Amino acid sequence: MASTTRRNLLKGALATGMSLAMPFSRARGANDDIRVAVVGIRSQGSNHINWFRQIPGVRVVAICDADRAFLDREEAKFKQRNESVATYVDYRKLLEDKDIDAVITATPNHWHALVTVWACQAGKDVYVEKPVSHDIWEGRQMVKAARKYSRIVQSGTQRRSDTGLQEAIQYINEGHLGKITLVRGIIYVRRGSIGKVDGLQRVPETVDYSLWCGPAPKAPLMRKNLHYDWHWVWPTGNGDFGNNGIHFLDVCRWAIGQNELPRRVLSVGGRFGYVDDGETPNTQIVYFDYEPAPIIFELRGLPKVKGDSAMDNYLGTRAGTVIHCEGGYFVGGYAYDNDGNRIKQFQRTGGSGHHANFIKAVRSRKVSDLNADVLEGHLSSALCHMGSVSHCLGVQANRAEILERLGDSRGMAETFERFQEHLLVNGVDLQQTPRILGPWLTMDPQMERFTGELADEANALCRRDYRAPFVLPEEV
Repeated sequence: MASTTRRNLLKGALATGMSLAMPFSRARGANDDIRVAVVGIRSQGSNHINWFRQIPGVRVVAICDADRAFLDREEAKFKQRNESVATYVDYRKLLEDKDIDAVITATPNHWHALVTVWACQAGKDVYVEKPVSHDIWEGRQMVKAARKYSRIVQSGTQRRSDTGLQEAIQYINEGHLGKITLVRGIIYVRRGSIGKVDGLQRVPETVDYSLWCGPAPKAPLMRKNLHYDWHWVWPTGNGDFGNNGIHFLDVCRWAIGQNELPRRVLSVGGRFGYVDDGETPNTQIVYFDYEPAPIIFELRGLPKVKGDSAMDNYLGTRAGTVIHCEGGYFVGGYAYDNDGNRIKQFQRTGGSGHHANFIKAVRSRKVSDLNADVLEGHLSSALCHMGSVSHCLGVQANRAEILERLGDSRGMAETFERFQEHLLVNGVDLQQTPRILGPWLTMDPQMERFTGELADEANALCRRDYRAPFVLPEEV
């Protein structure tokens, strides 16, 4: 064993699920360049290449994707700039490079946890896109890995770096609008049909399909597009709840100061307006039973009315967070009184400094410098997963049954009636496409496990079955 090289040790660790702890990639001073690798470069990853290249003292030195076409496209851009970059199809090979300091991942959701945990074990820091995990168990494993290996892991929930939003939440928490009574996350984003195929589809020749699937089942491709439409099927995606909703759920939880999961959750929703190969809801309302102020999340993928190109809005927002208080509310960049008069404006920045915030923490080695530590990302992602679990355990229900189950949950009956009206003006036949009413599921916030009725079924959906060798280790 004494003659075993570092590279062979790392290869062995990769083969067993990265069970070997590695030291920090390389010694460097505070003024040295941070060398980063970007994994998953079709769309957002390509943006990350550009964003990180613009930060002083940062170099993008490696890129990785299971689709060779995207590697060739991005490599050509580096050549045009007279910059060198290493290219990898297999992420495990990239981790053998001891000179890479940090991994930036914008892979499909089902790869987020493995990319992050393996990078932590290889001594590299991580910026992981939202949602940080594909299920609740994965997210907690990511937090454990970051802590065990003293890694800096930033979640891609960039609104945490929005200085105007930071100011607004401080303003609200100081009591200027009175006590918070209810918080809403709103995502009214048009999502059309992804189409419906009648047989096996061909995987692009440029794709290593086994690597692309990774921990997910290597099943036949049964949708038109391999890329992006993975969001709308459960083995790889989390629907628009996890795709876009995570941003605004994160702000909701931030606003009410909750640092654990809620005691109960319930979902009402479905996939309405078309029949396609998608599985995740395109219209959904979810109640998170926090005290003293609950969170209600609203998702709409259909337009304002059938045949219209415009989307609906709630208090003027199509994608945002509404913080209801005793003396007014906050939405967008403004605080309002209860009559809808603007009280105060906050200059929103959109979180443009989020990537630089990550690099700052990489240099300081202080988790406290992060605006969106992986723990924050895990908890907010887990909210998405909780709502999806309730949906997946749901049954068809009529209006009366839904209202009865909602009971006196604050704000939910009114939200459901607007949900109903939205479906009706879009011409949805609720006999043909019934609403799915999820059960009330209770959660033990400390254990992050469901308890009570349907606990076994719910907990079974909190952790995936991994396809070897792409297995997230039990002990990180």
